[in-house]
Amino acid sequence: MKPEKHSKVSREAAKLSPTEKSLLKAKIRKSRKTPRFRRQEIHAQKILKDSWRKPKGRHSKMRKQERGRGRIPKPGYGSPAAVRGLDRQGFRNVRISNAKELGGLNPEREKAVIASGVGRRKRLEILKRAEEKGIAVSNA
Repeated sequence: MKPEKHSKVSREAAKLSPTEKSLLKAKIRKSRKTPRFRRQEIHAQKILKDSWRKPKGRHSKMRKQERGRGRIPKPGYGSPAAVRGLDRQGFRNVRISNAKELGGLNPEREKAVIASGVGRRKRLEILKRAEEKGIAVSNA
């Protein structure tokens, strides 16, 4: 038995101030332009994972930031501090592993994310409690 979707609650946007709304829009716009930071030599070696590692080699062209060698994460790519960690609707995602943890959530600002190790019975209980309290669940 699959839990039913609770799309009604999760489609709403978070209650943000006008400045936070504009900063969130700026963050979303900026995220489109941010490049995908790829690890050095990822194309050449099959064994390397595609997770960012800072280039530290003495003669590394990527560390020296030569043209055409890939971009490096810098402070300029960051999002505004007021909206850092918020999703596209303006909610902060909070990991939940049982129904008791829903008590401390603010439904206007936070959205629940059910942990991956939670089974069906407890997941259904969490979904029921969340609907009662009006808390959005992103992975329902």
